[in-house]
Amino acid sequence: MVPVLSLWLPTVLSAVFVFVASWIIHTVLQYHRGDLRQLPREDEVMEALRRFEIPPGDYGMPHGGSMAAMKDPGFIAKMKAGPVAFMTVLPSGPPTMGASLLLWFLYTLLVSGLVAYVTCHALPLGAGWRGVFRIAGCVAFAGYSLALLHDSIWYKRQWGWTLRSMFDGLIYALLTAATFGWLWPS
Repeated sequence: MVPVLSLWLPTVLSAVFVFVASWIIHTVLQYHRGDLRQLPREDEVMEALRRFEIPPGDYGMPHGGSMAAMKDPGFIAKMKAGPVAFMTVLPSGPPTMGASLLLWFLYTLLVSGLVAYVTCHALPLGAGWRGVFRIAGCVAFAGYSLALLHDSIWYKRQWGWTLRSMFDGLIYALLTAATFGWLWPS
């Protein structure tokens, strides 16, 4: 068994590589720019919602609240009449990226730490590059991609968005796997 602390360098370095790759994907390649569409008559919708002073949070409308309530004819009528929506309301004001970038980097460290934990228990010292790559890549892909399916299954997020984001996760997993394979202790 490999001591998990001996994997600190591939853990940190793979997190940095993923962070940089993410920046390149979102600022240079920009294939995610069409993931969100503009609402028709956006200004009017924003003005209409503004007066309700909706606090930041996640919302669904219509909201049933329970399985029994979702069988109620009034709820079913609201669903048929529409619109049906899931929405996240953010605090008003200019976008701030600092906290999100910090949380994203901490997330990449968490995934890389999980990769280190699993690989150190699954592989011996001196394991071959291919074996390390295979285990590390599988764990990293699971960490970066699999939970994204949930949003398309249950919240009807566009499958294109989910698949593009899972492709990002594959890139992140390959970078993580290559870093662990490269720096695996002998």
